[in-house]
Amino acid sequence: MKETFEFGGEIVWKPTKKHVEQSNLWSFMKLHGIGTFDQLIQRSTEDVAWFTDALLKYLNIQFYRPYDQIVDFSRGIAWPLWCVNGKMNIVHNCLDKYMGTDTEEQLALIWEGEDGATSSMTYGELFLEVNKTANALRQLGLGFGDPIGIYMPMVPETVIALLSIAKIGGIILPLFSGFGVDAIVERLADADTKALFTVDGAVRRQKVIPMKPVADDAAKRIPTLEHMIVLNLSDVPIDMEPNRDHWWNELVTNQPKAASTEITNAESPLMIIYTSGTTGLAKGAVHTHCGFPVKSAQDMSFGTDLHRGERIWWNSDLGWMMGPWLIFGALILGATFLLYDGAPDYPGPGRIWAIVEKHKISILGVSPTLIRLLMTHGEEPVKSYDLSSLRFFGSTGEPWNPDPWMWLFEKVGKKKIPIINYSGGTEISGGIVMGNPLLPLKACAFSGPCPGIAADVFDDDGKPVRNKVGELVIKSPWIGMTRGFWKNPERYENTYWSRWENTWVHGDFAAIDSDGLWYILGRSDDIIKVAGKRFGPAEAESVLVSHPAVAEAATIGVPHEIKLNELVVFCVLNPGIEPSEELREELKQSVAVAMGKPLTPRDVLFVSDLPKTRNAKVMRRMIRAAYLGEDPGDTSSLVNPEAVEEIRHAK
Repeated sequence: MKETFEFGGEIVWKPTKKHVEQSNLWSFMKLHGIGTFDQLIQRSTEDVAWFTDALLKYLNIQFYRPYDQIVDFSRGIAWPLWCVNGKMNIVHNCLDKYMGTDTEEQLALIWEGEDGATSSMTYGELFLEVNKTANALRQLGLGFGDPIGIYMPMVPETVIALLSIAKIGGIILPLFSGFGVDAIVERLADADTKALFTVDGAVRRQKVIPMKPVADDAAKRIPTLEHMIVLNLSDVPIDMEPNRDHWWNELVTNQPKAASTEITNAESPLMIIYTSGTTGLAKGAVHTHCGFPVKSAQDMSFGTDLHRGERIWWNSDLGWMMGPWLIFGALILGATFLLYDGAPDYPGPGRIWAIVEKHKISILGVSPTLIRLLMTHGEEPVKSYDLSSLRFFGSTGEPWNPDPWMWLFEKVGKKKIPIINYSGGTEISGGIVMGNPLLPLKACAFSGPCPGIAADVFDDDGKPVRNKVGELVIKSPWIGMTRGFWKNPERYENTYWSRWENTWVHGDFAAIDSDGLWYILGRSDDIIKVAGKRFGPAEAESVLVSHPAVAEAATIGVPHEIKLNELVVFCVLNPGIEPSEELREELKQSVAVAMGKPLTPRDVLFVSDLPKTRNAKVMRRMIRAAYLGEDPGDTSSLVNPEAVEEIRHAK
């Protein structure tokens, strides 16, 4: 780990009086007599119960039965119980409570397809469609506690599916729409999934990408899967399995428009989002009705400053936490969110700006990967559109580089629109650190921790450090924290709570400069991010070693100008197998088919051995350093240091 951090940044944006006084965050602070952001952080982290109770009231989170206690720490800091004995359902707070109010007639969502087609739904219309779909699920015998997957692109029915699962008290399992068969099976089989929403096919760049056939192949390996609900989105021929498969329209259209909302415990499981680890299978982060959605709405309100009736678009997929984050957060706040189903640069690099102008977007969430891509086309595509509706940019998914950050700030935002940088994770339900309307910004920086998050940066001895790189940690619980990993509490404790007592170690390198601004510098483990999506090396390696020619495999992420990283894999072949270009291409395609096309390796390299420690741990960091021609560091822990040199010259 680096001992010092090169800052060298200047303040590039300062909030105006209007930014401050019209912000949700300032409104919350005034309500509670808090004068500065630092005072808010101190009070919200030292008295978690006060802050959480105040937050729930500010967001108007309604309960069927009020909670007796806001949080119970009797099981330890890693396992708090929130809203003890409270009864609720988050769908009531997204839709039901707005019926009979002005919000019922307001737009809940706007959708635009790649071909330019658009549609929209009011809160009232969405409420009715969710009711009908909930009735359809109940007709199939599905209900409280049943895990139900969603393998769909970002279309309105995806939102309806998500909310209808929650309405009946089921457990939502969102999947990345680009996943291959193996990735789907791993997640849905682990959760004992009973049903799956999918589509016949999705369209990208005028080409239909089959999804139902992928779901069919996965279903053969998921013994608990009883039903598949299929939306006819692309009108392509598909096979329908008798008794198991149901066309969405035939199942849902004639259902009654009234449906009861299941009264669940506040801590009943709402959603399992699978996120990759450095080793082993993807881990299922469990979230509850009073957890993930509340944290989403908090960050959207206090960080991006979304107000009731405003429009937010965060270009995402449902399988990335920002998909459910967008839906739950916007609906709780009574705002309007946009879904775009298509490539963000199709048919040209001005598409994203055209959508902002057309739909008068106030908050635009992007990733550094997308901005690096758009930068290559220069400023002209930006100049063609009226972006006056924009108040804030949001950004998450990966660390920024200064050049694309400044390009977005100067060339697109004209130095007037702040970039609300946002970093946390699936297990956080949103942000650990985030920009906000009250504090100044430097390029690539975060204003500070999110309210209620007791964040810090520790050195190797567990001591706080400033102006140095250290481990990002959290020192007290928050309502959005995952309730553990599905069926694997030990892995959850080992992952986040095992290094320092009563301290969540997130796995990111971070730093705080002398002005109090924060920086996230990348993962301190082996997680690989490709275009903002996290993948564990074990997932691709599992595919490779299943090939009869491969004995061992190691996967690393290497820099890519647009995607930030792409995969390079190293394979040790079984005796008697000779390397060949044919085998190389076959292995590349096996990863692409299993994990999804975006994960196609840049290269497959053949070596005789992989660098390992005495306890047989493959040292991926050393592999990456050797491949990039960097110093691999101390190799004394290896039983085979000669393997590092072989990697330097691998072909």
